[in-house]
Amino acid sequence: MKQPNQIEHKGRVALVGRNFVRVDIEVMEACGSCASRKACAMGSSEVREVMIYTDEASAYSIGEVVNISAKQSLGIMAVVLCYVAPLVLLVGALAVAVSLGCSEGVAALTSLGVTALYFLLLAFLRKRISRKVVFTINKI
Repeated sequence: MKQPNQIEHKGRVALVGRNFVRVDIEVMEACGSCASRKACAMGSSEVREVMIYTDEASAYSIGEVVNISAKQSLGIMAVVLCYVAPLVLLVGALAVAVSLGCSEGVAALTSLGVTALYFLLLAFLRKRISRKVVFTINKI
């Protein structure tokens, strides 16, 4: 049952380890009701893997359909880290470079460089961030 402030997805257990379960989730785009979705390249689905660390991993079997959930605040944090912050950095660096008198080309390259450094920093802090992202798994 969906709890308030939770993001839930159904998935299928793909791998069971000693203290983890890997669940594959089919992510459907928001084109489900569009009549043109088959002709459109935007109407796609893909499978995403989620690793869930639990001491009860042995209770699950490969192929079993399960619910996984996470706090809604984690989804918001992901959007901020992956979309909002880079956009703010890109536009901010562009504005600063232009105000310092750089040419448009140099300003554009500077803002792209700042954004690339941000994504490198995210990659470097990947393990620290992943400790805060906690998924729970439940049988259906």
